[in-house]
Amino acid sequence: MPEKPAARGTRIAHVGLAVRALDEILPFYRDVLGMPETPLDDADGARIAGLVAGESLVELLEPADESSPIGKFLAKRGPGIHHICFAVDDLDGTLARCRAAGIRLIDERPRIGAEGKRIAFLHPSATAGVLVELSEY
Repeated sequence: MPEKPAARGTRIAHVGLAVRALDEILPFYRDVLGMPETPLDDADGARIAGLVAGESLVELLEPADESSPIGKFLAKRGPGIHHICFAVDDLDGTLARCRAAGIRLIDERPRIGAEGKRIAFLHPSATAGVLVELSEY
């Protein structure tokens, strides 16, 4: 039976930034700031460009259409920080603790995200107005 990996603790996995057009802002992060690109799958109605920032990522999120979650976010709030993602050792256990604490969940069950990892979102009404994504390592 394989050994369970050592616990790493909670860390920032990525920050998601809502942008109107990837081709307009990507050169700033990639060429000016020198952040290398990393391939990510598009997800949740967004085209996603991934950039490496130390041990974390920055996800640039461009809406595929106006009715997508990112499209609606941009229409209401404009470009900016959309969410922060924390990598956790035990996603199922963390979600159980959230439920026990009365934290409102957007995703009742984990699903696969842009990095191919299991993810779940917490509702901003329960996290001081911040959209929080949880991800497994």
